[in-house]
Amino acid sequence: MFTGLVREIAQVKSLQDNKLTIIAKHKGKLGDSIAVNGACLTIIEILENGFSLELSEESIKNIAIKSYKNLVHIEPALKTNDRLDGHFVQGHIDGIGEITKIIKHKIGTDFYIKTTQEILSLCIPKGSICINGISLTINEVLQNGIRLTIIPHTLQNTLLHTYKVGDEVNIETDMFARMIKHFLDRKPNSPLTWEAVDRILGAY
Repeated sequence: MFTGLVREIAQVKSLQDNKLTIIAKHKGKLGDSIAVNGACLTIIEILENGFSLELSEESIKNIAIKSYKNLVHIEPALKTNDRLDGHFVQGHIDGIGEITKIIKHKIGTDFYIKTTQEILSLCIPKGSICINGISLTINEVLQNGIRLTIIPHTLQNTLLHTYKVGDEVNIETDMFARMIKHFLDRKPNSPLTWEAVDRILGAY
């Protein structure tokens, strides 16, 4: 379990087959879970200046693999006594999004991200979402994507300020939205509606 708060920006040393090697200050242990650009991976080797992680076939198929070539966000797994500042993130990537537009404002920057209808069905205005391991709030759900407004602090302290139109990103939707949608799909006559879900997640 993670929070979607970037703890370090690390350097990718290599990505060969299903082995990702990272140069980082974080000192992990064998078997530790680390979110790398939001994807939960397992440390399989400790190096002097970093560690190597193993990617499953499922991970390789579902993540934005092009974003693992240079710098990446990393976050160690949440400890039971840690403070929760972001939102609950599992590190299970739902799919890939593509940045289609970036608009800078006097305060904040809008990122428009195109994604699949399956992912959009789990997106709620003002609900939580994780983009490349960053806990963010959805400002608007559009016909074929979402709009996020990034505050200057987040922009400058993550890799978001380096992203360009056309870049692909990992997306993990809110775990509570996934659970509720699963419940609704299995019980179509349930009195619970998405309007009620919107109010619940808005409070959360």
